[in-house]
Amino acid sequence: MQRRRFIALLGAALALPSAGAAQQKAMPVIGFLGGAAPSQVASFAVNQAGFRQGLGETGWVEGQNLAIEYRWAEGHQDRLPALATDLVGRKVDVIVALTAASALAAKNATSTIPIVFAVGIDPVAEGLVASLARPGGNLTGVSRFNLELMPKRLELLSELVPQATVIALLAEPNTPITEPMIRDLLEAARVKGLQLQVLTASSEREIDAAFTTLVQRHAGGLLVGPSNFFGSRREQIFALASRHAVPAMYDAREYVATGGLISYGPIVAFRQLGIYVGKILNGADPADLPVEQPTTFELVVNLKTAAALGLTVPPSILARANEVIE
Repeated sequence: MQRRRFIALLGAALALPSAGAAQQKAMPVIGFLGGAAPSQVASFAVNQAGFRQGLGETGWVEGQNLAIEYRWAEGHQDRLPALATDLVGRKVDVIVALTAASALAAKNATSTIPIVFAVGIDPVAEGLVASLARPGGNLTGVSRFNLELMPKRLELLSELVPQATVIALLAEPNTPITEPMIRDLLEAARVKGLQLQVLTASSEREIDAAFTTLVQRHAGGLLVGPSNFFGSRREQIFALASRHAVPAMYDAREYVATGGLISYGPIVAFRQLGIYVGKILNGADPADLPVEQPTTFELVVNLKTAAALGLTVPPSILARANEVIE
């Protein structure tokens, strides 16, 4: 009798889930870490659709076999370390970092959880990866080439306003791209015989002040540096550029599609981010996934905005434009 009772109790115990099994997540979780909220990023919906497409190609669908948790710094870069630490504490399976600052925050928060990034800086120079071909460590992703393209944007802006001898740069301070961007542009301006006026802003009031200084220094054109914050304040920037009749060059099509004058930048494959995350969830090691680089770049011009500024876009630029908005 005692023997039968022991066997029955043993069977019941084996049938119960262990405490560790009960604590396991029902499905993998991706942690999204962004410097700005979706409402502050004009291209968020398009980028997110591409990301989900890439996930789907590797067998992962949000809500079916995958969950995503979002953390947004709302334009406050100083919040990123705490947000990254929070995602690590929640034991997400992969972190997707949407800016250089968020990638660095995630890297500082964990050396074990895989991180897939989309950055505009050189990920090797900034210490995110050991090399583009073999990243090593727990990070890989896509480099947008934003930093390397800034001298080209200066060249195009100078071609658009050949009479300008002073070009202003609007940069967001205290971001990883700012210092090397200023250094490269100062050299590029020197070679072209231009004076570069560097202006920084991290608030609406500072953007207003930057335009006041720009006018005082008689800048004939404006380069708007890559920045989620500037993207979230694009209507303010458009209004000021229009009021002061300053031709402005941007880094992404979304600016021009919503009223900006001209942009030049890479077509970033957020689909590739989704594919990389899916591969990692399927067992791939981020150390072995090479950092992807864009191969397609687009020049976009808004003729309606040009007309409002009293500006004639040279045929040489129109001939090279991938898209002309009329």
